[in-house]
Amino acid sequence: MADIKSMFYQVRVEQSGRDYLRFLWWPQGDTSQAPKEYRMLVHIFGAVSSPSCASFALRKTADDHASCFPPQVAETIRHNFYVDDCVKSMAKESEAIQLVKDLTALCSKGGFQLTQWVSNSRAVLASIPKEHRAKEIKTLDLDKDSLPTERALGLQWCVDSDKFQFDINLSQKPHTRRGILSVVSSIFDPLGFLAPLILPAK
Repeated sequence: MADIKSMFYQVRVEQSGRDYLRFLWWPQGDTSQAPKEYRMLVHIFGAVSSPSCASFALRKTADDHASCFPPQVAETIRHNFYVDDCVKSMAKESEAIQLVKDLTALCSKGGFQLTQWVSNSRAVLASIPKEHRAKEIKTLDLDKDSLPTERALGLQWCVDSDKFQFDINLSQKPHTRRGILSVVSSIFDPLGFLAPLILPAK
């Protein structure tokens, strides 16, 4: 699993679209002065268009440079990225180590820097520079320290055991059909792991 550092800021806005990203700025924060008007040159967090524009730029990078890498590298970008998060499983550690190198190299051709790497394989983690590992892993001794629990697309992933886990905080609701359904609906389970427990309650 990895993230693209400041993904939106790596994608420039076309000249014709910059008027839609105008903002006002008061010099030194002095609102008694007349504000200056600026336009963003890159896509920003909070703009509705930013995720789709950044995803398009990432896929275009994969298409433009696919011939320079094994086929699975571009395929990983096309099918295993969710905006700036990459989640991918590999059968062998050696394959994962090579994929990390190839993904990093291909993404860099589009100005994208892959960081926040997490893996349940210590060999894979050891092959990644410390500054590109996830924050909780940078300072670990990979020979003896336990790997942490990370969030992967909203789920809790226990990296050491390579299992998903759930931390459910049940709020106090009336013991009515509406109250029970409200509690059950608040449980985030996009892959349906808890379906055998949740369906009877529904």
